[in-house]
Amino acid sequence: MSVTMKALLGVWIAALAAVAGWIAWDVVKGNDRQTIGGPFTLTDQDGRTVTSDSLKGKPTLIYFGFTFCPDVCPTSLLLMETAVEQLGPDAAKKVNLVFITVDPERDTPELLKGYVPNFGPTYIGLTGTPQQVADVARAYRVYYQKVPGKDGGPYLMDHSSIVYLLDRNGRFVTHFTHDAKAEQIANAVGRLM
Repeated sequence: MSVTMKALLGVWIAALAAVAGWIAWDVVKGNDRQTIGGPFTLTDQDGRTVTSDSLKGKPTLIYFGFTFCPDVCPTSLLLMETAVEQLGPDAAKKVNLVFITVDPERDTPELLKGYVPNFGPTYIGLTGTPQQVADVARAYRVYYQKVPGKDGGPYLMDHSSIVYLLDRNGRFVTHFTHDAKAEQIANAVGRLM
């Protein structure tokens, strides 16, 4: 592993630990439901406006990432889809699977339209202005930062990797880190259906 890759991995691990620690601290204080999440307005892969209220009525799994992500994002999105598949053939219609980009410069609705179906037919891909994305990321305590590409290559996005579970009313219930198992997520979602 190159020195650059080791450094990026170290930054990613530190960011993930910081976000998990922040969430854990609020859970200890009993503030988790009040301080994670909140209202947002973004644009889906079909160019339609989607708000946090649009997702109410079903449990929701949300993941923040970017379409050029080489490994962590695709793995997390497949994990979410696998978890929902374990709940039965109609479960995908009863759960919102949401991907919110942290790279609105590149992740246009058109690009998301070709990306999210790779992980399941019911995925909702969301983007917005840089400010809209910053606002929703702040509400969910998502870390992200642009990382310049090596030798003039395309940039990457360093970001936290957490799956958020919301109840039917859009309230934060729990989160899962990148090492969660599909069964854990399925069990938590199943209790909310």
